[in-house]
Amino acid sequence: MVWLPLLAWLAVAVAGGLDLDGGMMKWVEQKYGRAAAERVDRWRNLMASERDLPERDKLTLVNAFFNRLPWKTDQELWGREDYWATPIEALSIRGADCEDYSIAKYFTLRELGVPDSKLKIMYVKALRLNQAHMVLTYYPTPDAVPLVLDNINGDILPASERPDLAPVYSFNASSLWLAKRRGEGRRVGGSDRLSLWQDLQQRLQREGEQHNDR
Repeated sequence: MVWLPLLAWLAVAVAGGLDLDGGMMKWVEQKYGRAAAERVDRWRNLMASERDLPERDKLTLVNAFFNRLPWKTDQELWGREDYWATPIEALSIRGADCEDYSIAKYFTLRELGVPDSKLKIMYVKALRLNQAHMVLTYYPTPDAVPLVLDNINGDILPASERPDLAPVYSFNASSLWLAKRRGEGRRVGGSDRLSLWQDLQQRLQREGEQHNDR
């Protein structure tokens, strides 16, 4: 799976205790500046120190951590209509849109030990805003109503308590599902069908290579 190099790099980064003067942190500082490196370092420290928390506490911590980033459009941040940023890019540039929040939360929770089977990034329609939106969903058990991690509403609520969101489809590192109003939905193929997801993972690999080259 394409995300494995990123998770492997994160495990090395956390275990090795990288600091602002070495490896990835040095690359981030050179590319984005010292303040960016400090934000990425806080993210690294979170992943290093909170592995033993109960899963529900991990959700709360990670949701709040990334929701502190200012919301900005891809046009403002990247000069593009649609761009899925890596967690390092979002933290470094200090801005995110709904896709970036969801992706960053997904990879962080995976590194904190939450199984991939419990996490799905979900495209929805935000009914009150009348626009497409993305959230991260967490399934405590396979048949459970998922909890929603969202930047619009910072409270982590069951999907049944978010009538403002209409699900469209969901995906994770391995699979793509058509969403149903309640439940997981019908699997329709691999997540490699999403070109933006593929592009994101290629950049994640390049970021890992920047660390390995140091």
